[in-house]
Amino acid sequence: MAEELEIKLSLTPGALAQAHAWLSTQAGVTAGAEKTLVNRYYDTPAGDLNRQKVALRVRQAGDRYIQTLKTQGEFVDGAHRRQEWEWPLLGADLNIGLIDDTPVGQGVNLADLAPVFESNFLRRILMLEGPRATIECALDQGSIIAGGRRRDLCELELELKQGAPDTLLDWSRALAAQVPVFLNLISKAEQGYALAGLHRPVPLDDSEPLVNRMFHGLSRAWLSGTVDVTLVEDLDSLRQQNSVPAAQANELAWLRERLDSGETIAELAAGSTRLGQLQLSLLV
Repeated sequence: MAEELEIKLSLTPGALAQAHAWLSTQAGVTAGAEKTLVNRYYDTPAGDLNRQKVALRVRQAGDRYIQTLKTQGEFVDGAHRRQEWEWPLLGADLNIGLIDDTPVGQGVNLADLAPVFESNFLRRILMLEGPRATIECALDQGSIIAGGRRRDLCELELELKQGAPDTLLDWSRALAAQVPVFLNLISKAEQGYALAGLHRPVPLDDSEPLVNRMFHGLSRAWLSGTVDVTLVEDLDSLRQQNSVPAAQANELAWLRERLDSGETIAELAAGSTRLGQLQLSLLV
């Protein structure tokens, strides 16, 4: 088992191209592999894995196959921290036996597992090398497919390979100053489950930090295209906190006004760098 720490940003295709161009000019950045990834996700008909907040997939990259089990994990300081198990496979078929020794293997009828959706995309890699950290930047563009439904996928992931975790935020903020980005808490797996009709993200528990709850509300609105009451309440609560600097409070007021006017999160995220910079400024 390994632990993964990454920041995930959603972009438009045009912004993804701009991000690649800008990152490629930065000191310490080198181009890595470019490959097409075919990912098939599995669950039971009742969605037992999804209820346990884990995702199981088999990924094909060229003639290589990898089976991965990944937890939803937690959101800390802008980054996702997850547990992950990976096993090489000889072919595209799921190997149920590999799951037996994981926590998931104890509570699910593994014989019921079947494909639920796919996420297929072109991945371009840039390695960001600096004095304090090594970060892998994956730029993904493709689609999520469930039955006869399809959803566009366009993301940039910054994963810490070694070094200081705060460098993930440093790179994210620098990028957000150049191109429109959206800090997204909804994973590829959650998008696939939603497209398959097996999952609808719900508000985080009140025990979570307020800023995390607000970010999750923005991500739910990005996925669904609609703003729920919980997001509005969390947004107003955060804006009224004494600990929020005046500049951020003003930006939160701007965001509330735009949502009240009927603009969607996707429109705001694509229209300028303002929303992404606001999100990242709220993280410490």
